[in-house]
Parts: sequence; C-alpha cells; structure tokens
Amino acid sequence: QVHVEESGGGLAQAGGSLSLSCLASGSIFSINRFEWYRQAPGKQRELVARIRSDGNTYYKDSVKGRFTISRDNNENTVHLQMNGLKPEDTGVYNCWLVARLSIGDPLGYDFWGQGTQVTVSS
Repeated sequence: QVHVEESGGGLAQAGGSLSLSCLASGSIFSINRFEWYRQAPGKQRELVARIRSDGNTYYKDSVKGRFTISRDNNENTVHLQMNGLKPEDTGVYNCWLVARLSIGDPLGYDFWGQGTQVTVSS
C-alpha cells in the first residue's frame, strides 16, 4: 500500500526557518495533489498549503509570503519551506495526498502521513 512519511520538524526560534518534507512510497501511478495541514493542541486542524499536479498552489493567509510549497521532479516528494516562523506556527504538521494507484483505475485515493512536530519559541 501507499506509505506517507513526513520529516524535518523540530524546534526553532521566532524568525527562524524549518523545511518539512513529505515522501510518498508504494504502488502509485500518479499523485494529483499534496496538502499540508497543521493542528495545535486544543485547536482544529487547518489547511496550510496545497500544490496540485498542474503546479497551482494555495496558502493559508497567515502563512502567505512566509511558507513555500514545492514538489520534486520525481513527483512523489513535496516540501514546505517555512521562513519567518512565529510561535503561532507551532503544531503537528501532517501531509495529505490524493493518488491514482493504477492506470486502469481513474479514481483518486487519499492518504495521510503520521505527522511531524514543529515548535517555535518566542
């Protein structure tokens, strides 16, 4: 099956930077889109950034201009470069994707990673 794994989380100071990576592996025909979500303790999970197969991107207003989502040429890896970090960016960041599993199946299936912790100190 498809396995999704995030990496790159850790502790950063306010104003610092972190780069998150999401790697998808397994039997995948194509990945239609990647999304990054985050969830702080006691809060709802929120969409942070999205990138589609056509290159279209979306960013939550509060991270726009600070975060950049990008996709590797192998198309199975996506990155979230986070600059100018703020304490409000603290949370567990999860990668979510929609993938086609075979050429004979036109449907997309969604998969979640386990998450990586980002902590930003003031």
